[in-house]
Amino acid sequence: MAVLNICTYPDPVLKQKALPIEKIDDALQDLIRNMVDTMYQAPGIGLAANQVGRPLRLIVFDVTPKDQPRNPRVLINPEIVCAEGSQSLEEGCLSVPEFYSEVKRCSKVTVRGLDTQGNPVELEGEGLLAVVLQHEIDHLDGILMLDRISPLKRALYKKRRQKQLKSKDETG
Repeated sequence: MAVLNICTYPDPVLKQKALPIEKIDDALQDLIRNMVDTMYQAPGIGLAANQVGRPLRLIVFDVTPKDQPRNPRVLINPEIVCAEGSQSLEEGCLSVPEFYSEVKRCSKVTVRGLDTQGNPVELEGEGLLAVVLQHEIDHLDGILMLDRISPLKRALYKKRRQKQLKSKDETG
């Protein structure tokens, strides 16, 4: 297994719309395993393929409480087929370092996709699971959580991030 490099804002791959996966082969299974390892190592509770530089419609996630055994889930070509209600939870993102903000999302979603064997699956999520599914599927559509917050908060983060990157460039 390999831990992959997580792309961070403003990497252009994060704004790309991910392509549907046409075939499930060994290379894809390797990518899935590596994404799961990367998600846990980060640590995070969800990861989309374009966050590791692969603009493919693939997400991995695990919202199991920390005191219980890990239960990584995978969805290939996920799509939200039903969404209802409203909730605001504080979100963070592995691709938006050192930033957390309340994001308004649907409180319940139904998602369809494929499992690792190519079998159709349908998943209903509420609460945190609904948030994670919407957050990761947003990534596949080139949408960051920054796109879902107020323009002022977004501008403040972008300014701070530019300073971080500039100072990193200057120090080598």
